Amino acid sequence: MDENIDTIRPKNKILNIWILSIFIIIVLTVFYFLSAPFKNSDVLIHISSGRPLRSISSELIKDQAIRSDLTLKIFIKLLGTKKGIISGDYLIKKNSPVWIVAWQISRGHHNVEPIKVTLKEGITKNNMAKILADKIPNFNTDLFLNDPRSKEGYLFPDTYFFYSLSSTDEIITDITANFQKRINSIDKDIKSGNHSLSDIITMASILEKEAGGKNDIAIISGILWKRIQLGMPLQVDAAPDTYRAAGLPESPIGNPGLLSIKAALHPQVSGYLFYLHDKEGNVHYAVDFNEHRSNIVKYLK
Repeated sequence: MDENIDTIRPKNKILNIWILSIFIIIVLTVFYFLSAPFKNSDVLIHISSGRPLRSISSELIKDQAIRSDLTLKIFIKLLGTKKGIISGDYLIKKNSPVWIVAWQISRGHHNVEPIKVTLKEGITKNNMAKILADKIPNFNTDLFLNDPRSKEGYLFPDTYFFYSLSSTDEIITDITANFQKRINSIDKDIKSGNHSLSDIITMASILEKEAGGKNDIAIISGILWKRIQLGMPLQVDAAPDTYRAAGLPESPIGNPGLLSIKAALHPQVSGYLFYLHDKEGNVHYAVDFNEHRSNIVKYLK
């Protein structure tokens, strides 16, 4: 009986050692894949919209932010939302565990402030490019100006938030997508109206320069459309060519905002054919040229 006990004890001891060894290996393996690689600096990564997770993981592994793409994928599934991975720049703090990385990129916790860029109504494509180049380090002016999507009049002026690593392609995509979104909101009115979208945008680009705001823009729109209907030259200072030829310019002279687009789409009918703004910005209308000439003498001289 004693011999059997003596035989069992070594076997149990060996088994315990094996169990302990396997447990230690599992713990070390889990720790290895869950913990961050030892790194002395933070990592800044840019994630563009629609970028594959495998590509993101590869860059994070290369930059020593994570050890395993599989582990990152698992935690994104566990911690993420239906929105998926959110685009933008991300600052990954050194030694951040993989679940923190997954939480950041799946919840949009960037750890870096976006760059605010305001593009005012009526701004031209060239001026827009200059503002973006001054704000965004990687912005490529030539690429922006020559991209087929980057058409004068169809780059919506607004306040945007980009990142230091945002590509020029992403910027164009955001600005043109914003234009399309705004146009979609009035699509029924455009289709039921009397003018094409290109004519509306061109007229709106003129109204940005000619009108003083919401108080006069619809009336001035009505005046300019009336001139076109009568075969008169538009004769607007914002587009010198309109003094020599009747009709709209061949293309927009800037990028209009929604107020001007709506005014071009819904002009206010009036008996006026002329207008001017005095030095204080007040508008004065005239039915005919004689009355307009009197207004010039009265308000501008």
